[in-house]
Amino acid sequence: MNTKNVLSMLTELVKLPSVSSTLPSRDMGNIKVIEQLANWLEPLGFTIRILPIAGSPNKANLVATLGSGSGGLVLAGHTDTVPCDDTLWHSDPFALTERDGRLYGLGSTDMKGFFAIAIEALKPFLEKPLSAPLIILATADEESSMDGARSLVHADVSGARYAVVGEPTGLKPMRAHKGIVMKGITITGRSGHSSNPLLGNNAMDAMHEVMSGLMQLRQELALKYQHPGFGVPTPTLNFGCIHGGDNPNRICGQCELHFDIRTTPGMDNGELDELIQNVLTPVAERRAINIGLRALMPGLAAYEEPENSDIVTLVEHLTGQPAGTVGFATEAPFFQQLGLQTIVMGPGSIDQAHQPDEYMALDQIQPTVDVLQAMIKRYCQ
Repeated sequence: MNTKNVLSMLTELVKLPSVSSTLPSRDMGNIKVIEQLANWLEPLGFTIRILPIAGSPNKANLVATLGSGSGGLVLAGHTDTVPCDDTLWHSDPFALTERDGRLYGLGSTDMKGFFAIAIEALKPFLEKPLSAPLIILATADEESSMDGARSLVHADVSGARYAVVGEPTGLKPMRAHKGIVMKGITITGRSGHSSNPLLGNNAMDAMHEVMSGLMQLRQELALKYQHPGFGVPTPTLNFGCIHGGDNPNRICGQCELHFDIRTTPGMDNGELDELIQNVLTPVAERRAINIGLRALMPGLAAYEEPENSDIVTLVEHLTGQPAGTVGFATEAPFFQQLGLQTIVMGPGSIDQAHQPDEYMALDQIQPTVDVLQAMIKRYCQ
């Protein structure tokens, strides 16, 4: 393994900004990163497909395939990063900086570093034809909408049966994580002078009832669904923010609540709307008030790979660690939906992601190369 090659590639990837954000003013494309990966992989013999994301200029997925057959391996990750405030960094977030055995830079661990290491790991397999395809799959917008992964179809992973999502887990295999839905509730009442409640219809009073109903729903979900593999073994419902009214002496005419639900494996996100609506409808009817429910983002299903699946057994053997669970969401459910046995496992730590001075430890590189090479040998040769 040539560490200099990894550092050179990661330097190039980090210096290409590819922030994705729900705020249009912060959002940018990832196409330059996709093109750079393509420029490295095509001369190595990979067949390159750059797939634009519909309605998103300068955003695309990359599907790079080496070999053919069936039973192959996908090495997958996202090319976007979260936004950053460079005034909080001790070095330029877009210039890879090595110090104290660490590689600092935005995306170094979440998760541009995975691509640099994966490309280095696959090089010994270029001299002999593979018996099953090796696919490098790079997506857009994981940090915001996950539109890149959502747009994948079966043809994009043709011939593959296994997938590694290289999110930073310290190279510990993870076989499950919770799903997430984010909802907004808007209650529109009627404002009026606070001296006479009959002059209006208080949206905040109605929201109080709604929140009480949602708290009861939270308890019901916790009793019905439990997964001992998670530190918090039940679904959670969190009230994130609330806005309403404009003055103490004025009846509140509108109130809005944003909340999320983290679902456990086995739950159907699609059923939640009905359960929430069952809370809202009685309040709306009793108070003769308008209550609207909407999604703040497309939901993400929970993910769980069976503990006895081939890929879990293999990575547990290769890493010497039992497969666990993580609290953060990944693109893994989308690869499962495409029929792939899927594991979440990559270099670096999630503790360093999404904050100033993000870094990958240098001592993560060689172990990751070793594990990926063993997986390529098992599934592609």
